[in-house]
Amino acid sequence: MTTSATMTLAELRDLAQAIRGEVAKAIVGQDEMVSQLLVAMVSQGHVLLEGPPGTAKTFLAQSFATALGIDFGRIQFTPDLLPGDILGSNLFNFQTSQFTLTRGPIFRELLLADEINRTPPKTQAALLEAMQERRVTLDGETHALPDHFMVVATQNPIENQGVYPLPEAQLDRFLFKLLVPYPAEAEEAAIVTRYGQRQGPPRPSELGVSAVADAARLAAASGATSAVTVAEEIVQYVVRLVRATRGHAELSVGASPRAAVLLANASRARAALEGRDYVIPDDVKALATPVLRHRLTLSPAAEIEGRDIEALVAELVESTEAPR
Repeated sequence: MTTSATMTLAELRDLAQAIRGEVAKAIVGQDEMVSQLLVAMVSQGHVLLEGPPGTAKTFLAQSFATALGIDFGRIQFTPDLLPGDILGSNLFNFQTSQFTLTRGPIFRELLLADEINRTPPKTQAALLEAMQERRVTLDGETHALPDHFMVVATQNPIENQGVYPLPEAQLDRFLFKLLVPYPAEAEEAAIVTRYGQRQGPPRPSELGVSAVADAARLAAASGATSAVTVAEEIVQYVVRLVRATRGHAELSVGASPRAAVLLANASRARAALEGRDYVIPDDVKALATPVLRHRLTLSPAAEIEGRDIEALVAELVESTEAPR
């Protein structure tokens, strides 16, 4: 495989398959979830995982990072967490009479922000610049983060006490919001069979998950998407779909132009991961829900009627004319 600064689409497709295979050594099912994490990685986006406790959100992120062969860090978000606990700080060294930067856990290639909605807005906001600009500012000095810095955040939808819902500006920094459901019965039986006789928490490396990539190869993977073209009719399709969310009777807030740009970029990444140099309508359809679900707000009337964002997006995809 290519290890230089370039990578063909065929090599990218093979690399994606290798990563999926490694993650599958630790994670039962969730194949689509892994594919969408790969899309986010290639398109340099961040991901919010939402699901009940015990559905392997943290373990999925750990296994994914292990297969990618990149520097992994985890922050457990709590109500007393401070911005400095994430970013780091400048500490005075009495021996040298100088301030020394002590880097926080955010200086990683893949950062797991566990239970991100359990920390106050001030600390949540500490991630904003990092997620958008891939840099942090400490005492007026800017420090760059790795080029492929990626945040995978988790939150529990069940708890509603002691949590701080992410504001729209923060949610908008996430390329995808992925819902992690309970596994199917057969998958749950396989999970119990695999882990029911093990002592202690599992580690990806102990389960045979090994690195099949590194930072250089991931940079080449992202560069490979430049070979993918987005035809004018696909651009118009993305625009029609996103604009259909604005002024919709059941939505009080629709999607922004940024959502359209991200949907197009993610569709390019999906095409590249499948070895294609062109985007098809199915790429857009497959990614519309994870890109849009956290950017739309139901109207009060729609909430009272119990309308569902996912169902509404599906209806918009169905009713928006796609290129043939």
